[in-house]
Amino acid sequence: MDRNMIADLESLPEEDKARMSTLIEQLQIRDSLRMYNSLVERCFTDCVDTFQRKSLTKQEETCVRRCAEKFLKHSMRVGMRFAELNQGAATTD
Repeated sequence: MDRNMIADLESLPEEDKARMSTLIEQLQIRDSLRMYNSLVERCFTDCVDTFQRKSLTKQEETCVRRCAEKFLKHSMRVGMRFAELNQGAATTD
């Protein structure tokens, strides 16, 4: 957020600040659930080949673990890069 936006939020009445805080928390939860669902769908689609057993084979389990690790590392890197760009944009204002 840029400084003007933060200053605008600070000038809000307490009731509005609480509503904004609740809204931001809800958006963060929604985004977390989206990321989790995307991870599950992608890794399941890429790794699970057969439904002959009710548990994963060793190969499927390894694939799912690697897929999840890659997905989370990628998401963390994108988040870090976004924060870097956001910070750089804030300092040039």
